[in-house]
Amino acid sequence: MNLRVAGRRQARQAFRVAIHATAVIDPQAELHPTVEVGPYAVIEAGVHLGEGCRVGPYVHLSGVLLAGARNTFGTGAVVGGAPQDLRFAGGPTRIRMGDDNCVREHVTVHRSNCLEEDTIVGSRNLLMAHCHLGHNAQIGNRVIIANGAQLGGHVVVEDRAFLSANCLVHQFVRIGTLSLMQGGSGISKDLPPYCIARGANGVCGLNVVGLRRAGLEADVRLELRRLYRILYRSGKGLKQALAAMDSMARSDWGRLFVEFVRTSRRGIVSERVVGWHAAEDGSDE
Repeated sequence: MNLRVAGRRQARQAFRVAIHATAVIDPQAELHPTVEVGPYAVIEAGVHLGEGCRVGPYVHLSGVLLAGARNTFGTGAVVGGAPQDLRFAGGPTRIRMGDDNCVREHVTVHRSNCLEEDTIVGSRNLLMAHCHLGHNAQIGNRVIIANGAQLGGHVVVEDRAFLSANCLVHQFVRIGTLSLMQGGSGISKDLPPYCIARGANGVCGLNVVGLRRAGLEADVRLELRRLYRILYRSGKGLKQALAAMDSMARSDWGRLFVEFVRTSRRGIVSERVVGWHAAEDGSDE
């Protein structure tokens, strides 16, 4: 037998081993030869899976799903379903996903409701079991969304944010870089970068632990602490607070904080006074 033909046959056999016999894959779906597909998975036309992706049992991938390399889809995940929008008129709307994402059991991610905008999931994100990303959501990189968290349509979550279990996020809300939502909290207003959401539309200080883990130096953390105090504790109106923050922001991190607040369309969450404040960081001052 020709060695080249034998090599191709072996490659096809190896590919078949990675696809369970009960999986249903549309011929128009595009899967890298290294993709693994588990029992009873359904992969529809328009799905593109990059190198090293793993599709678990009973997963349903549909719509136009453009996924990069090494993404994993846990048991029962549904990614690419039609948006839950009564105005949706159909069409090949999309989800774009980067690399190295972990989508756990029974997660749902809906594709966008229009051709002009995609649902986007960046890279190295962890979407824990039963969480939901609504249509047109924009998820950055290294974001963690814990079990049962629910994100409405058009929500923006910036890099390295952490949403704890059972959080609720209203449509069109923005969640800033390195912010954190405590378990069970809910917001219908924007959560500024580096802040901790508490309860209903509340904030209770800076995510100091997250800032340290991200490698921010003490002088930058002190700058952010002072900006937070101007915004939430100075008694200034928003316009006056932004003017004061502008004059104090020196680092890129500080300027990002100020710009996020300035460009908020929904308004920002309010401070909730509790017995302690995560913003208090004795090592910074």
